[in-house]
Amino acid sequence: MTTVYTRENENGDIVEVFGCQQPGMSLTARDDASVEVRKFFRLPAEIISVSSRQFKLQLFAIGLLDRVDAWVAQQPRDVRIAYDYSGVFVKDSPMMMAGFAAMGFNPQQIDDFFAAAAQL
Repeated sequence: MTTVYTRENENGDIVEVFGCQQPGMSLTARDDASVEVRKFFRLPAEIISVSSRQFKLQLFAIGLLDRVDAWVAQQPRDVRIAYDYSGVFVKDSPMMMAGFAAMGFNPQQIDDFFAAAAQL
């Protein structure tokens, strides 16, 4: 991530963003991917997790639910337990990344999957 420098109004809302410190200005250093900076630029917040219901409905919607169920059934018990009983699926967890790799997903496809699942 990249550090940016922001100036806020009296309510704490970002009113300006700079790529470097500005002489004579009181600025706050922030990560450019922070919720506040993304909000300033009207960028959607990154989706890092979805509910189990959303995850499995998205698998169903794209025709992968049965394939993923079969793959999970062949995995070690800890993976099967996590898949069956997790309330939330976190995008960058090691188990999740292994599953997406097994299904042939690239990083953009993973992001798109979570974005679509979050809408369900």
